[in-house]
Amino acid sequence: MTDVTEMIADTLDDRGIEYERKPDGGFVVTLPGERKQKTLCNLTVGEHALRVEAFVMRHPEENREALYEFLLQRNARMYGVAFSIDSAGDVYLVGRVALHSVTPEEIDRLLGAVLEYADGTFNTMLEIGYPTAIRREWAWRVKNGESLANLQAFAHWAGDASATPGPPPEA
Repeated sequence: MTDVTEMIADTLDDRGIEYERKPDGGFVVTLPGERKQKTLCNLTVGEHALRVEAFVMRHPEENREALYEFLLQRNARMYGVAFSIDSAGDVYLVGRVALHSVTPEEIDRLLGAVLEYADGTFNTMLEIGYPTAIRREWAWRVKNGESLANLQAFAHWAGDASATPGPPPEA
């Protein structure tokens, strides 16, 4: 177990990835994003497996079933981790990898997968789970002359109450 722990630390150091060591010997890795500012990913070395867990977003305020359906459909195409929800409905990415499979290359793949799945789908998840809140925020900012810069990803429907939020149609 300590060999794997040290290999993970060496890999993160070699690649310049920001992380903190947890008191239990695990790691909290900070993955910078484009849509989601950052994703914190926990790597916990167990007796037989490396556990990967990353918080993605709070429970949706609306359209829970549509969001969970979207996430379950995504799970079928994902590597190393899958979307999961906790008892409050908060969304996470979770996975386990056998310790004998943990290599520097596998750490790269797992962290890349976490970043892609958390960051790449973040705006779509917000559109599905928080359409009213986004529209309300958009309207408030317009009314008060506030910046819409960090809401531009939602410009295509945020100001239009008749538009349907959600994932773009498959091509």
